[in-house]
Amino acid sequence: MQSNVPPFSELLANTRESAVHLEMRDAYGTNPRLEAWQRGERVDWSDRASWWHPFHQTVADAVARGVVVRRARVVSEPVSAYIRWEHDATQGNIAAGEDVRWLPRSRATGFLMPANDFWLFDGNLLRVHHFAGDGRHVTDELSTDSGTLKLCASAFETIWQHATPHSEYTI
Repeated sequence: MQSNVPPFSELLANTRESAVHLEMRDAYGTNPRLEAWQRGERVDWSDRASWWHPFHQTVADAVARGVVVRRARVVSEPVSAYIRWEHDATQGNIAAGEDVRWLPRSRATGFLMPANDFWLFDGNLLRVHHFAGDGRHVTDELSTDSGTLKLCASAFETIWQHATPHSEYTI
């Protein structure tokens, strides 16, 4: 696997039209924001400085340039604690300009899906995420293989068409 994958911010900065992200895990390890949420601490969405991170700015900058950023999440139901937190935190993604949809895994049985989460930039560069069994991020790899790009783009679009917009998906 490629170990010199540019950071997400650089890949998105070079994107001109679209960036799509497919997430299919029910947990992605842990982090301080998740841990705070599990303790009952909630984001004060009216205090943008407290939750706006460089990631949000990177997305907002891309959207301001005209890049369409979409994220689809395939989730098991009932959802995990991680997904409950992620659903709550998605308000930040929406504020940055992402369009987010959710697809219950039970509604995806007839779909062929890649084995790994990914970002697809402008339909011609794929950043594949590899995770350990416990949800820790292991590494990323880039692909420009036309067959892989086509498969991932098709899978994303199928999921997107059947998924529920964030504003309508309740957990």
